[in-house]
Amino acid sequence: MKKIILVLVLFAGVAAMSYGRVILKGESNTPFGSYILEVVDQPLTLAGETVKCYLLSYENSPVKVKIFVDKEKNCKNYVVVSDDLSVMYSCNGKFFGVNKVDKKYRTDGIRTDDSQLDRTDYFRQKVISQGVTEEQDAALLIASYFPLLIKESE
Repeated sequence: MKKIILVLVLFAGVAAMSYGRVILKGESNTPFGSYILEVVDQPLTLAGETVKCYLLSYENSPVKVKIFVDKEKNCKNYVVVSDDLSVMYSCNGKFFGVNKVDKKYRTDGIRTDDSQLDRTDYFRQKVISQGVTEEQDAALLIASYFPLLIKESE
């Protein structure tokens, strides 16, 4: 009996460690409610490169969001993927804002579906902040702004 309990405790520990660790909690100020941002411990592959990944979940929504961080020469691309919508936030040193998913990521089947995109909020988010945006600040901004991009069902 002790062995079974030990195995169950070990399994639960490994599952908890592999899922991620919470790095930010906050309020999105949207109907999605508060969010939890976790870093995924295992690096994932995007466009043939190993990248860092965050997992974003919301209190009042079943939407699960993955944020892939792709470092480039002058900027970082944050490819945001959910079941409903995929977009890309970019920081180029001058500003941080949203774009449609770059062609580079289409090989992984990631593209922006215009039918799910709220175009008004999309254009409002073209420039969210100016200057250099650090990675955790960018993740916090994405957690707050991304729900506004998902078109509401009519």
